[in-house]
Formats: sequence, C-alpha cells, structure tokens
Amino acid sequence: MKASDLFVKCLEEEGIEYIFGVPGEENAHFMISLDESTRVRFILTRHEQGAAFMAEVYGRLTGRPAGCLGTLGPGSTNLMTGVGDSNMDRSPMLVLTGQGASTRLHKESHQVMDVVSMFRPITKWATTIHHQDIIPEVVRKAVRLATTEKPGAVHIELCEDIAATQSAKKPLAVTRLRRPVAADKIMDQIFDRLRQAKRPIILAGNGCIRRRATRQLRLFCEATGIGVVNTFMAKGCVDMDADYCLYTIGLGAKDIVTCGIDASDLVLSIGFDLVEYHPSLWNPDCDKSIIHLDFLPAETDEHYHPELEAVGDLAHSLWMLNERLEKEPLTFDLTQQAGVRRDMKEEFALYADDETEGSIRPQKVLWDVRRAMAPTDILLSDVGAHKMWIARHFQCHEPNTCLIPNGFCSMGFALPGAIAAALAKPDCGIVAIAGDAGFLMNVQEMETARRLNSNITCMVWEDKAYGLIAWKQQNTFGRHTELSFGNPDWIRLAESFGWQGHIVTRSLDLYDTIKAAMAEEGPSLIVVPIDYRENMALTERLGELTCSI
Repeated sequence: MKASDLFVKCLEEEGIEYIFGVPGEENAHFMISLDESTRVRFILTRHEQGAAFMAEVYGRLTGRPAGCLGTLGPGSTNLMTGVGDSNMDRSPMLVLTGQGASTRLHKESHQVMDVVSMFRPITKWATTIHHQDIIPEVVRKAVRLATTEKPGAVHIELCEDIAATQSAKKPLAVTRLRRPVAADKIMDQIFDRLRQAKRPIILAGNGCIRRRATRQLRLFCEATGIGVVNTFMAKGCVDMDADYCLYTIGLGAKDIVTCGIDASDLVLSIGFDLVEYHPSLWNPDCDKSIIHLDFLPAETDEHYHPELEAVGDLAHSLWMLNERLEKEPLTFDLTQQAGVRRDMKEEFALYADDETEGSIRPQKVLWDVRRAMAPTDILLSDVGAHKMWIARHFQCHEPNTCLIPNGFCSMGFALPGAIAAALAKPDCGIVAIAGDAGFLMNVQEMETARRLNSNITCMVWEDKAYGLIAWKQQNTFGRHTELSFGNPDWIRLAESFGWQGHIVTRSLDLYDTIKAAMAEEGPSLIVVPIDYRENMALTERLGELTCSI
C-alpha cells in the first residue's frame, strides 16, 4: 500500500481518534489517506498553534494522544508553542509535520529547514521517516513514548516523496505494558518514617490526577486525615469538600496554604513536578523532610532533596501504603491544617454577596462560576492575572476539571482548548476563562468553534492591558510600563462569528448570565469588565500574612 495509507492505518491501530491542524502541499498524500479513514477524524483549524492546544487538551482529558498537524517551514514553527506547553504539562501528543522531498533536504531549498532538530528540545522524541518500511515501528514507538509516564509530545516528520512510495508492511499490534512498581522494602521505610511524624502534609502534583492514583490518594487521606495542598495542575485530586483538602499552592507570594507546609514536620510529595511550583518558594531554608512518591526519580534541586523515594507506578505506591494502614492505623496532630482550611474558606466567600457595578471583583466572578458549574464540568484557564485568581479561588470536586497551563505557561490556550474539551467530554459543561489579551491571541478559532457547533462558554476578563505583567512590575518596581491596548466591540465580534454574546457589568447579573450561556446551543461569549485593583490589594494582604495556629 502507499506509505501515507500505511501511516494512517498505524494511527488507526493505535486508537488515535482526532488530528487537529492546517494542511499544506507537502503533506497532501497523508491528507488524502486520512480523508479515507473512518476511524480518525481530521479537525481543520485556523492556526497551527490552536491545533496544538486542542491536541494537548484532548490528551490531558483522555490520557490518549491526539495528533496536531502542520506542513513544513512556518506550519511546523507555528505548532511549537502548543507542543512545548503539552510536553511540559505532561500531555500525550503526536506532532505530525510534512517535509519537502528527501532529495532536496541536503541543500538550500524552498521552505526547507531542520524541523526535527527544532522539535527535539520540546518533545520526548523527534524523528523523521527515512524509509517507508519503518513507518509501523516509528508510529508504535511514538505512541508508546507519548503515553509512558511522564506523558508528553512526540514528533514525526514525513517527507512528501516518501509518503507517495509503496510498502508491503502492516501496522504493529498494540501491546499494553504494566508500569514497574516500588519495592516493598522502600515502602516499609516510608511507612516507618510516616509513623514517626507528628504533623505530616501532602503536596500533590499533576501525577495525582491519573484516575487510579486519585482513588488511592483519597483512600489514603480518608484513613489518615492528612491534609493535601495541590499544585495548579492537581486540582480535584481530592474533593474540595473533604476536610483534608487544603486547596491550592502556587502563588509567587506566601499564602495561607503555605502556612500548612511551614507547620509540617514531613512533606509527602506525591506526583509533584518541579516545573509546577519551585521548591525554593515552599522550602526556602532547605530544612523540610521530604518523601518523594512518583513515576520517576526526583529532579536534583537544592531545595528538593528527599530523604526517601518510592519510584514506580504512583497508584500502586499509594495502594501499598493503604495496605499497611489497614494493619496499623496512624494518627496525627491536624489542628493547624484545620486552621488553614478554615482561613481559606473565608477567603473564597469574601465577596460572595458583592453587588458592585461597572467592574466586578475576581473573587465574585469565580464564586458564581463555581456555583453555576456541576462537579464534573470543566474549566479551562488561559494565562494572565486571571490564572492566579483561578488557581487560588476556583476549587474542584473531580480531577481534570480545571485545566491550567503551568509548566510552559502559554497564553492563547483556553479558547482552542475548550473546543477540544467539548469533543473529549461532550456530556460536560465547558467554560473557558481568558484575559482579553490571551483570548485575542487565538481569536480566529472562534470560527472553528462555530463550524463544529461546540457547546462551550468563553468568558473574557476585560482590563484592556497585560494585567499580570502590570501586577508583577508594580510589585517589583512600584510602577509599571505602558501595557494598555484597545479591544473590539465584543458583541459585534461574537455576532460576526455566529456566537451568542453577553456583557455583564453588574455583579447581581453574573450568575444568571453564566447559567444562560451554558444552556445555549453552540458557542457563547461572556465579557466581564474586571476589577483588577484587587491584584495589589491581595499582594498587600499577603505581605502582612501571619500564620494561624
């Protein structure tokens, strides 16, 4: 069969369901082969960056890789931001790019550049198909690497002339592997160390949102009562209503949640990546006792130097601890952790009944968004000042119901991500929150959402500036540079793309508008003039923070 047909057959064998992208001349053979597939659906996007973000979100929500596709040259470079975001946020993804004929890659030639070398630093593996007969092996290896812990992006390049050749090869059968597990001896040592602790605390990272790991973590917390502080990416690993949920850590400034770590005598770090929140911010004096449970060994860092490590399948490691707890229950002093939870709950409710007009406080917006959304609905955050408020104030009942770019931290994520979320989880409500800057970075995907009739609600927090940069410059220098810009007429923008459009300027109207937008057929836009005076107000309050006992 033709090599491009073989490539598609291999993707079908791997269970790939979606490829998002923008085709070009150099992947025309692949596109014709893909068009004949009844099992892999191609979603045409308006920009390659949007395609990469869509593939990232699909992978994060399902655990299965989707593809993002671009042609050579600018088609490939346009993918790179979303690919980097996916790889650093541990989302499985296949990056598929075309290339000029193999007969002209050795010389100066139109649009030809070394795409594979560009992708190597931002993927787990990047390769080109040098011969049509290696396609089954390459695709099998790529999917296995993309989905093996820690998941990430893998890049495959296919030259146009190789795509047109013939091959007698067939797809390789997919085999499922069991991950290695930690040894009993190390788990005995960890349990003995836990037995010695008086005030342990759990720092939960993105590894804890894997389905089996989430279940075992919750069983462990139910048995011990130990409080859990989660990173931005681990929201929902424990239910926000559980007494042991101490909410989210990750602000650059010291926050109430950090007090829980300060008061602990042992940090049980579970599924934590250093890209999520640098340990120097929660272990500045390098004096914390740390136990590391994860799929991989700990990264070497002066402020993160575990005394014990359990390396292997995370769910299995937690199960091993739970087995020991059944034989020997442990009790701890959790008084201070209860204080952290109480103080944070007061923070969340601070402006629950706010009745301001003109612009609305971030705390009030997120209070009403949480009320309007069901436990299994999904919130996607873009990057900007709103991200910090979402991280602090929007809490979750279930894992993977709040997606925040955190490792690579790229703007432009929320709108295309919401489109993919609606495909991956069609029975869930989908809400995306972006600043006006981030939303306009991929505004062209509004057309994609309309074409797919995506049931999504996108909320824009309008401040007509790069608000997060202003916040950080103000904190550091006492002033900020010129960061303001203009915006379109939002209602006319929504109408021009066939969206429903809403502007909310009164706090009292916010909840009803969110509920109405989520009930509308197809995509809806809500614009909220945001009161970012609360940014500096929060900074000042946290600067005066004293930890309660």
